[in-house]
Amino acid sequence: MSTESKVSGELTVRPLTRQDYEQWLPLWDGYNAFYGRSGATALAPEITGMTWARFFDAYEPVHGLVADCDGQLLGLTHYLFHRSTTAIEPVCYLQDLFTSEAARGQGVGRALITAVYEKAKLAGASRVYWQTHQTNQTARRLYDAVAEHSGFIIYRKQL
Repeated sequence: MSTESKVSGELTVRPLTRQDYEQWLPLWDGYNAFYGRSGATALAPEITGMTWARFFDAYEPVHGLVADCDGQLLGLTHYLFHRSTTAIEPVCYLQDLFTSEAARGQGVGRALITAVYEKAKLAGASRVYWQTHQTNQTARRLYDAVAEHSGFIIYRKQL
């Protein structure tokens, strides 16, 4: 890690707190912009508000972690648990993963994924899975190192 934007200090992955909102929001907006959800195609503010609220609702299966370095949030991940017809144990879906541009390539994404693995093990989950766009080559290099590609193709229909 010899780049100027090197993460200095100790990187900690921890659960989101309500006090993180001001630093979480730019990361969330950056994540959404990466996937084309900005400007005219941005998520409605109600969706962001509900997403944030779900992290703090004990009845919701949605959780958030952040990568914190000396009080500065460098990345986020959101994950949820759900049932499966092919397992008794819950399954963990890593829904969102984003690292600030300045911190990329410095182990932040890997630390966030590893933390989700740990949370999933504690919850008794049988697996963690996620998806990314096929053009996201940078992230796919990391994903190929920390998991296996299942070969499945995703289909969806907006309703």
